[in-house]
Amino acid sequence: MKPPASNNKLVSFLSGASWAFTVVGVWVTFQSFLFLGWFNALLFTFLFLFLAFLILSLLDHIILSREHYEETLKQTAILEEIRENSNNAFSREHFLVQTEFLPSHLSS
Repeated sequence: MKPPASNNKLVSFLSGASWAFTVVGVWVTFQSFLFLGWFNALLFTFLFLFLAFLILSLLDHIILSREHYEETLKQTAILEEIRENSNNAFSREHFLVQTEFLPSHLSS
């Protein structure tokens, strides 16, 4: 079952929007709390940065998990194909080995 591509685009868009929100938000946060002094403005700005980076890392984790899931599905399909091919080859070889030891009047 393949997940819809629109979800991937949505998560990528949200990731880009989060970066834009972070850049603008840092400036707005610093300017908003500057009346309290430099130290408090920097403190609130770093607090905002921490929360923004937390959201960004969560979105990146979602993207990486989805990519890992898709790769796992591809690898599973390839491994199942290999297993089917090896089972067919094993059955043929096993049959050939067994018929070699039959007496000549039974092997035809």
